[in-house]
Amino acid sequence: MPAGLTFDAAATLPHSAVLALQGLRLRDGRTIGPGDRVLIVGASGNVGPFAVQIAKAMGADVTGVCRTDKADFVRSLGADRVIDYTKVDYTRSGERYDWIVDVDAHHSFFRWRGALGPKGVYVAMGGSSSWLLQALFVAPLISRASQKRMGLLLWCKPFNPADVATLKELIAAGKVKAVIDRRFRLSQVVDALRYVEEGRAKGKVVITV
Repeated sequence: MPAGLTFDAAATLPHSAVLALQGLRLRDGRTIGPGDRVLIVGASGNVGPFAVQIAKAMGADVTGVCRTDKADFVRSLGADRVIDYTKVDYTRSGERYDWIVDVDAHHSFFRWRGALGPKGVYVAMGGSSSWLLQALFVAPLISRASQKRMGLLLWCKPFNPADVATLKELIAAGKVKAVIDRRFRLSQVVDALRYVEEGRAKGKVVITV
């Protein structure tokens, strides 16, 4: 464990940080690089803050999507710009991105296709059951019909020591940090879940035992 990393901060890494890292890399090894335009949808919640930091550490130009009241928080993570999803339809803004990480997917793949550059990558994490069912059929079709890559990442891929080593290096270098919004006692689990479900969290919520 990197020096100075607390146990509660370390507890936030195995799933959320690894998932963010894997969402920025394809199976064939392709990943983002310096200057790539990256859009992180859900930049202020669970996985998003890690995705913003990792993308910046890789040299990307990062745009985060969140509510206005969380914009300063997302900028503090390193985002170059922030879009308020309550005011702007970021799927039809005319902007083109090399890589999109959608943490709380609900827009159709066809809408996203127009926001991707010629060889852009769209990675969705989560979404409703009906959306996921549609995505399982639509994403492969779009990927086969164009040079754009669209797919789902619903949970971490099998444990890969290289992912952990990469995160350890980024944390030790001060390029990635675990952002804990609030800590709840075990007896306050219901309050913690309510806090997250209401969309109030900025980063991780931790249960202490």
